[in-house]
Amino acid sequence: MESLLETYNGIQECYYKNEYYSVRDNGAILRHPLNNRRTRPTDNKWTFGKPNVRTGYLEIASVRVHRIVATAFHGEPLTKHHVVDHKDTNKHNNRPENLRWVTRLENIILNPITSRRIELVCGSVEAFLADPSKFRDKFKSPNYEWMCGVSKKEAQTCKERLMAWAKSGKPLQGGTLGDWIYNRNLSIDFDDLRIEELEFVNSLSPNAVQKAQNWKTPSEFPLCPNENSPHPIIRYFKNLSVGDVFSKNQFTSSIVEDFAMSKDKDKLWIMCKSGDEHPIKPYSLAEITYQSNVFIHDSLGTFFEKVGVEKQFTLKQGLEWTGGDSIDDYC
Repeated sequence: MESLLETYNGIQECYYKNEYYSVRDNGAILRHPLNNRRTRPTDNKWTFGKPNVRTGYLEIASVRVHRIVATAFHGEPLTKHHVVDHKDTNKHNNRPENLRWVTRLENIILNPITSRRIELVCGSVEAFLADPSKFRDKFKSPNYEWMCGVSKKEAQTCKERLMAWAKSGKPLQGGTLGDWIYNRNLSIDFDDLRIEELEFVNSLSPNAVQKAQNWKTPSEFPLCPNENSPHPIIRYFKNLSVGDVFSKNQFTSSIVEDFAMSKDKDKLWIMCKSGDEHPIKPYSLAEITYQSNVFIHDSLGTFFEKVGVEKQFTLKQGLEWTGGDSIDDYC
């Protein structure tokens, strides 16, 4: 985590909610003490923030870090109703280039999951933005009732901004605005994956997601292939090497201890040891599959003893375990 905190090129400063912050362009922030007040435990320390288990956003003292970073690098929002959009939909990627101020309507449409729901109700995103009044009785969910009051002017402004972003980021080439919304998110096929909110989390590496139930903190996977190939799991397998960093985030890192591929070549199992000095559970086991153009990373658990992870690693391969029990069998 220390090396990630110290990897940056520039610093901006800002006031947010009567607090003074220094902000690095890697998304890290430092809160300064209040004038003539006692220094608080989280003052004068560079941090990425701590994840809120309910919302998934990084926070410092219950204040969302992404709003502080956006204020420092992009200025104050135009209105109090503006929110911050994470361009790659990764709530932990608070680098300034990944953030922008948007209206609530723009934020809803930029989210591939909620945008899909709009398509199901209206036929397409363009149809809704062309004339929202046609669909005012269609949004039955309480979470979407406010959309019934979207004006034609607001919708037109929203469409113009979205089209500008689409053309600057990835040309539509005759496709729909909805196509761009899905394609910008690593080309994940939402129908095939049957994604519900919080089922998957985008990783910090291209072509990679994580199963949110077991691996909530977005991580970087240095050995994950950046491009698609005819045999993606085999390609990933060839990138692996004992002693290399398998994953890392602002909290921890893991080093490859051993790895194996399933007989049908559609799964990988990676046995790792923590890169931290004194972890409570130093060993971990990950499973990797490939679906709809992305590598899906899942955590199969953490372990107190090496024999504990070796047992699960062996059993996952369909092999007989003869090494006996460990403390992990009883915890």
